[in-house]
Amino acid sequence: MRLITLSDVKLPIGRSEKELVTLAEKKLGGKAGHFAIKKKSLDARDKNNIRFIYTIEFSKSAYQKEEQNFEKLKSEEQPHAPVLVTGSGPAGLFCAIRLLDHGIKPILIERGAPVEEREQKMRCFFDTQKLDVNTNVQFGEGGAGTFSDGKLNTQTHSGLNREVLEIFTRFGAPEEILWLNKPHIGSDNLKKVVKNMREYILAQGGKVFFHTKLENIRTRNGEIKEAVLKRLQTQGSGQVCDETEILPVSAIVLAVGHSARDTFEMLLESGVEIRQKDFAVGVRIEHLQSKIGLAQYGQAYTKLPAADYKLVSHASDRAAFTFCMCPGGYVMPATSEEGGVVTNGMSNFARDGINANSALIAQVNRADFEDDSPLAGVRFQQKIERAAYLAGGSSYAAPVQLVGDFLQDKVSQRFGDVSPTYAAGTQFADLRAVLPTPVIDALKTSIVDMDRKLKGFASPDAILTAAETRTSSPVRIERDETLQSVSVKKLYPCGEGAGYAGGITSSAADGLRVANAVFVSFKQKNM
Repeated sequence: MRLITLSDVKLPIGRSEKELVTLAEKKLGGKAGHFAIKKKSLDARDKNNIRFIYTIEFSKSAYQKEEQNFEKLKSEEQPHAPVLVTGSGPAGLFCAIRLLDHGIKPILIERGAPVEEREQKMRCFFDTQKLDVNTNVQFGEGGAGTFSDGKLNTQTHSGLNREVLEIFTRFGAPEEILWLNKPHIGSDNLKKVVKNMREYILAQGGKVFFHTKLENIRTRNGEIKEAVLKRLQTQGSGQVCDETEILPVSAIVLAVGHSARDTFEMLLESGVEIRQKDFAVGVRIEHLQSKIGLAQYGQAYTKLPAADYKLVSHASDRAAFTFCMCPGGYVMPATSEEGGVVTNGMSNFARDGINANSALIAQVNRADFEDDSPLAGVRFQQKIERAAYLAGGSSYAAPVQLVGDFLQDKVSQRFGDVSPTYAAGTQFADLRAVLPTPVIDALKTSIVDMDRKLKGFASPDAILTAAETRTSSPVRIERDETLQSVSVKKLYPCGEGAGYAGGITSSAADGLRVANAVFVSFKQKNM
């Protein structure tokens, strides 16, 4: 069977994709036994001639993709004790699934709740400001990505990225993520997908324990031997009753996410090598989605998917950029520690909310931190988050300022065309009391500069909500060429929290990568 691929096929907006099938069959001179869209992107450079650009694949005969076969451990090669995967974000879930592909039945632990319970706890926090420090936007089944836009585009070029998309569709993600230039799943779909992944892990013989935290590690001769687990149980009175368990393990995969600050401290005390890492901090900026659509697509925006943007400014000494843009989305209360305010962004698959939001952040580095300790970046984040809590009235309300007032150093008095979507309440404040002066200066310069690239970005009514601090991990847990910790063998730092990924796709790909490395280590041990 001969597959034919056509690239750069243009289709004006409003036209049916059935025309692509007609084109394929015209090329074939008959019926297509196989037809597939391989790539779809939007060309809006000319607002008077906006088009979708396709790459299509087709043939006369039916086409069946070969299933991937994985080498599995034989019964005599199985590890003497379980492989423990810590964290059920994309890195942890994909690692557990790939371990099962290799015949290894892992134990997956998550300090937070399963997604159904997690959603209830978050609503309770939004309504009552009673924070559960173990189940929130950061912690719980699916990790921080569950309550995001579910973006799957990445700047990495790993050969595993395509595999990540295919695994997501296998567990219920929309198939269009396989061909869209900027794929996203949406928070509503992600909740279903991560639950399907959990059920698969259990059905294949793996184990999943929620409300379970990695409290400590025990080593012998520089190698992991045991994990100290803390079971977090909430009693009827609301008090937390902790039970500790010692679990013999053959390996630990650390996929804990970038907010597991107590885990970082424990690892440092246990002699695991950790170093500081640069990251970025700032605010969430909200505009009316209709205004973003008009700026990006002109009057045709009503016929097109919700418009996004990605902006970078080098107009000041400190680079600033937008990140995690959520079309038709919501600004989320995303703290995981008492006495702090943190923001994040979320969109459902339809992206049909009235506002658009994105992180607007400026780069920070070791020169900005107070000392050279490995966790100095964590302390830097915490200082900002606590300042945001105080500026918001010490109630988990977020401090906000309109762009026009921010540029003039004035505390806002009333909202204009844009209403805030932050669910835990807002408080007008001077954001100079929250963010360091160099970051404030960089954001001011960048807003004006970005407005030249996206008309209306500096709209006086746009809302800035602080503080956006959890953009990426402030640490890197050093690992060697076998993907094990450089200081403790059989300990595998993995994903975004460990400093090796930045987003859902790259985190999931690192989970696959680490699972393959764990498998290889057991094979080599038995050779």
